[in-house]
Amino acid sequence: MENLWEFGEFSFDTTKNVKFSVAEDLGDCNGIESLCSNFGFFEDDPSQEEELLLSTNQQKYHHQPYLDYEAFDNFNIDMVHFDEQQCPTRILPFCDRKKDNQYYQPSPLTPVEILKNYGKGFKRLSPDEGKILHPVNDFDLVTDNQNESKLSTGDIMKIAGTRFIQSSSSSESISGLILNHPFGFSFSGLSDEEKEDVSLAESLLACAEKVGYQQFQRARNFLPHISSLSSKTGNPVKRVVHYFAEALFQRIDKETGRVSSNNTQKIETLFDPEEVSKDLNPTLIAFFEELPFVKVSMFTCVQALIENLKDAKKIHVIDLEIRKGLHWTILMQALQSRTECPLELLKITAIATGNTYTSKLIVEDTGKKLEDFAQSLNIPFLFDTIIVSNLSHLREDLFKKDSEETVAVYSQFALRSNIQQSDQLETVMKVVRTINPIVMVVAETEANHNSKSFVNRFIEALFYFSALFDCLEDCMKGDEKNRMIIESLYFSYGIRNILAEGVERKSTDVKIDVWRAFFARFGMVETKLSMKSLYQAELVAKRFPCGNSCTFDMNGHCLLVGWKGTPINSVSVWKFI
Repeated sequence: MENLWEFGEFSFDTTKNVKFSVAEDLGDCNGIESLCSNFGFFEDDPSQEEELLLSTNQQKYHHQPYLDYEAFDNFNIDMVHFDEQQCPTRILPFCDRKKDNQYYQPSPLTPVEILKNYGKGFKRLSPDEGKILHPVNDFDLVTDNQNESKLSTGDIMKIAGTRFIQSSSSSESISGLILNHPFGFSFSGLSDEEKEDVSLAESLLACAEKVGYQQFQRARNFLPHISSLSSKTGNPVKRVVHYFAEALFQRIDKETGRVSSNNTQKIETLFDPEEVSKDLNPTLIAFFEELPFVKVSMFTCVQALIENLKDAKKIHVIDLEIRKGLHWTILMQALQSRTECPLELLKITAIATGNTYTSKLIVEDTGKKLEDFAQSLNIPFLFDTIIVSNLSHLREDLFKKDSEETVAVYSQFALRSNIQQSDQLETVMKVVRTINPIVMVVAETEANHNSKSFVNRFIEALFYFSALFDCLEDCMKGDEKNRMIIESLYFSYGIRNILAEGVERKSTDVKIDVWRAFFARFGMVETKLSMKSLYQAELVAKRFPCGNSCTFDMNGHCLLVGWKGTPINSVSVWKFI
């Protein structure tokens, strides 16, 4: 029987956020004002668910001019030239964390230690008299100025978690607590709505505890109360609790035999985010346009590629998950502006899996659009596709290589879908190792959703999705339709997947420390992201209306992109020894 308090694989990290640029210097470079069209790069030379399912399944794929890219994301970029004198490199208070040397075995923490770390409050940045911003404590802001400060969804979950641990501990344990939480057992300083939200979140945690103990009927007794107080249309706390309660209902019903796993799997196959996201629909376009994480990661990755390929005349990039290839339109525009090393060839090899006709059409459509886009920029371009039934069939001889080409590998959220299929992940890395690229750029989800412990996965997922729901609340206020579709389809699916067991879990996420241990087996060494790449990340984030809540942290050489301090994505650069 699983014990709620066995947190051996689970920990919350106190995150420090870092300001990379110097005040307004970079923001004013070349008159950059437009979010959609004026990003630049630093050069080295100075109910709606059914509607969405129907529209997704009935998409028609046909060749359209390259200008179709502008219909959903206008990437006409005015290149920013990096001026070392204008934006000097400074020593900033980066947070370099200690690496864990044991693969999949973080140091165990007690619940009190976990919530002590988390209860300190993640750090936000507050301007002072100088140009570099410094961390401040969230809870200090709440306590000092409650009338003007609204608790985030993550804040509510932190308070609920602390109260739950305190109320579940013995009196002896309580007397020895070192949490020193500003709210403690009381609701002092909270609004009526915040008090309701904290109580609701506590009830959800109590329900998860019972599931962890396999006390399924007792857990089920909590759910009607939770469901009555939560809602798809309430504030972000009520919404995230609603979808977690739904997932718990499903988990309990499968465990107790009320619903068979086969029936559940049939329902899940009607909507698979991994497949849907290979193409674009209006909801995904809205997600990319209004939330900063994807663009920040994308532009940072491309900046890293530009720097590592600065001397290459013939460039061959292998894309492990090309989707619609928006990142390559960005790279093309950056390469077009090169003066000292004119480009002779850009070749992109896209790896695709599956034998479905739709998958083939999507990749071919992407290739045609990229070819048109390259032609419009007068860039010599070749596009190649490798389609295998699954990645375990990937081989080096499938790649068309030229000894004069400089090879790089690009992986944007491509590896996470293969964590459950370790043989496929191993094959990919062995092939990449054999090809021996000059650099491999990786963007991944920064979360630990791979624990064997149900409770650990639940808590990690609760705080991760709380940050995402909070972000949608701030960034998509004027787009309720797409926000609801994202939450009710994409996020709901992700929550159910994380809370499922065994083979029912189709994909998962691990943190950068786990990827480090995995990559090290193939002779890969993490290289430092340049200050230019870090500036690029910040530059992109602050072009979003909600960009001030997008936070950054350095974990070793890796950049963590987060929301109000909660890590969401990671960007890292790797080379082979």
